[in-house]
Amino acid sequence: MTDILDELHWRGLLSQSTDIDGLRSALADRLVTFYCGFDPTAPSLHHGHLVQLILMRHLQRAGHHPIALVGGATGMIGDPRMSGERVLNDKETVAGWTDRLRGQIERFLDFEGDNAAQMVNNLEWTGQLSAIDFLRDIGKHFRLGTMLAKDTVARRLASDEGISFTEFSYQILQGMDYLELYRRYGCTLQTGGNDQWGNLVSGVDLIRKAEGASVHAATTPLITKADGTKFGKSEGGAIWLDGEMFSPYAFYQFWLNTDDADVVRYLKVFTFRSREQIEQLADAVAERPQAREAQRALAEDVTTLVHGAEATERVRRASQALFGRDDLRELDGATLRDAVAELPRGEVTAGESTVVDLLVATGLEKGRSAARRTIASGGAYLNNEKVEDEDRVLSVEDLLDGGYVLLRKGRRHLAVGAAADG
Repeated sequence: MTDILDELHWRGLLSQSTDIDGLRSALADRLVTFYCGFDPTAPSLHHGHLVQLILMRHLQRAGHHPIALVGGATGMIGDPRMSGERVLNDKETVAGWTDRLRGQIERFLDFEGDNAAQMVNNLEWTGQLSAIDFLRDIGKHFRLGTMLAKDTVARRLASDEGISFTEFSYQILQGMDYLELYRRYGCTLQTGGNDQWGNLVSGVDLIRKAEGASVHAATTPLITKADGTKFGKSEGGAIWLDGEMFSPYAFYQFWLNTDDADVVRYLKVFTFRSREQIEQLADAVAERPQAREAQRALAEDVTTLVHGAEATERVRRASQALFGRDDLRELDGATLRDAVAELPRGEVTAGESTVVDLLVATGLEKGRSAARRTIASGGAYLNNEKVEDEDRVLSVEDLLDGGYVLLRKGRRHLAVGAAADG
């Protein structure tokens, strides 16, 4: 079996470590209990958290014991950002988001068997802790100079807005989580993103001072595009894992649109395909990039991982149906709505609107004369069927589930008509 650290390195899932040789030995010699924390500062996890969940799954598959910590306490404060104080959410909101995150995390880990995952909430040990006990038992182990040197803290102190004591204290709370999990479960490894390095080291130092024990921390690198820009931003912001906040169709399309220069790296990070499979897909990218085999594999694997096989099949069929390779009428209204969400659209009234009207209303053509020429030349399609009649009026029977009609000009220019009462 491949050394798990070698595997993680090859996949681009390992960056910094407090003691890489010691960690390698620990993972090889015994089953390690490890944890990663997720703060409910939003109602859903996003693409950055997905990297951590995949790392946890790799470690669990290698036989180690995962603990997923949802920060019901730390989520009420929030890890300091590079600029600006966070808005503090009320306790009810944080509690609701905590439950939602737990539900998302549960899909990625195995909670049965010899190395079953555990789910914990740091509010359990933080909520009843008095300020005096916190300062005496935990705060005494932290040195102000070390805390001030943390990158985020230093940047905030140098800015006009500064940093509040609330956010400044976050690293102490995260360090305390590691100490508590070490004492309760023998946890000896904490994982997180590179931006969490300072917080992770705080926990390692705290355990050394409070317990005289040596434990580990390891981070994943920031996933970027080949040109060095940030990975994982859509026009609306983060790539949320919640299907209501970022639809499965949009999620699938995000991965499908991955650049050739990035797709092999993303296959390593975001899928569980073997080296042999990924090498074959890398060859496909080099030899026949127009086929986009690697992108389709990436989109199907990650969408299945996050949303399930059934949702992936629905969005795959929707993607094909938009370009005439599947039957549009077999799509349910919700999937069709997601599939056409980003398309130009115009309003249609069954029995009144013509295809010419819709070509102009959606912007596929600039005027009625041009629209008629497109139809006459055989370049207009309604619900993937060629329009032969320049005076064709849309009927109720043309409306798909959800009150839509799909309009296509040529092979790739799409638009959608939506019923006036839809």
